[in-house]
Amino acid sequence: MPLERYQTIAPTFIHGLKSADIPEDVMHMARRCLVDTLAIWASGAATEPSRIARDHAVRRYSGDVAMPFDGRGVNPVGYAFAGACTIDAIDGHDGHQPSKGHAGAAVLPALLAELGQNPDCTLDDMLVHLIVGYEIAIRAALSLHSTVPDYHSSGAWNALGCAAIAARLRGLDTEQTRHALGIAEYYGPRAQMMRCIDHPTMVKDSSSWGALAGISAADLAQDGFTGAPAITCEADEVSEIWADLGTKWRILETNFKAYPVCRWAHPPVEGALALARAHAINLDDIEDILITTFQQATQLATRRPIDGDAAQYSLPLTVAISLINGTILPEHLLPQNYARADVWRLVDTVRFAVSDAYNAAFPHERFADVAIRLKDGTVLQSYQAVARGNFDAPLLDEEILAKLEHYAAPVLQNVARAKIAAVLTDPPKAPAPAELISLLQTTDR
Repeated sequence: MPLERYQTIAPTFIHGLKSADIPEDVMHMARRCLVDTLAIWASGAATEPSRIARDHAVRRYSGDVAMPFDGRGVNPVGYAFAGACTIDAIDGHDGHQPSKGHAGAAVLPALLAELGQNPDCTLDDMLVHLIVGYEIAIRAALSLHSTVPDYHSSGAWNALGCAAIAARLRGLDTEQTRHALGIAEYYGPRAQMMRCIDHPTMVKDSSSWGALAGISAADLAQDGFTGAPAITCEADEVSEIWADLGTKWRILETNFKAYPVCRWAHPPVEGALALARAHAINLDDIEDILITTFQQATQLATRRPIDGDAAQYSLPLTVAISLINGTILPEHLLPQNYARADVWRLVDTVRFAVSDAYNAAFPHERFADVAIRLKDGTVLQSYQAVARGNFDAPLLDEEILAKLEHYAAPVLQNVARAKIAAVLTDPPKAPAPAELISLLQTTDR
């Protein structure tokens, strides 16, 4: 493939994609991503990281675009930053298994930030913009993971998806778009993801900084700042990842979360819940819980998390919460709801073991099995569990709608939730982007 083709393949896709080019299953997936991410965004608005990020955006990035679930005006950079931070604050958003991270957490806030107060387009047009962001971000992730040894956070690559959306909506030319992608790649936060696993804090997956970098990159490229090439798009060694852009739809590989915690904890949760349901376990009878999984998951080892951010990255706590409640919901991760003696007793029964086979399967699959030993010596052994909602066994639309109903209910009024749900249940009657953005201001807070 000639070098010129490498240079233009991403810009050509970014500016040339039309709804007529996109199969219906891809458009449907984009609707699922939109509804699911809005549910998480609404839930995240009540968190402390979101409050801090929104206050920061108002202080440093003032403007006239009203932030969702807030109403104060910021510029597109501040909007995208605060939105991505809010979504990242509730670890229930969609992801991509081979990428070990999340595109939607950054690209949806970037898209709404760019649409601003004048979203003069149809819902289908908006979904096409969203698909552009996902396709560019996911391929940038695959390219980065295949060419560097460090395990970087999502912000390192979803920044390119944000830059792509901004370049498309602003009508940047091919060279400006190349520079926007190059700037986003260079300035994107290639953060140490395992540091946040080992020491959970509000920095999470750095999608907030990825969104900020992506919109800022488009600003700079539009003003003549240079940054090309983006080697994750144009280098010879990643050409195969980009060769099928527009024919193979990576957004279809999106997974959705059944629980608002790190996906690495989901297989142990599924295994533990399956045992509890099959054997009607009395939790007071549990002596020991052995979780066998891949190495990275065993680093979700915090046993006394002090806040929701740490709780979402605590495998012992998430297993304990799931056994006590039969599921995990955002409210279960509030300290006032988990810092109890019965929870800590179960947390302290959890032990880890590492499986070479499960290590080899990661990141394309996350496996775990659970053995629960009772006080009478009985050992209950689970099957090899996977995370529910993987792309090859996806959550039903009804499950995504249930997330919207539960997660967004404390923030969004009934009418607003029903209209957002119509994006999946009745697309011809779903709100246009202008109304959708307005609905995000109709809060009960």
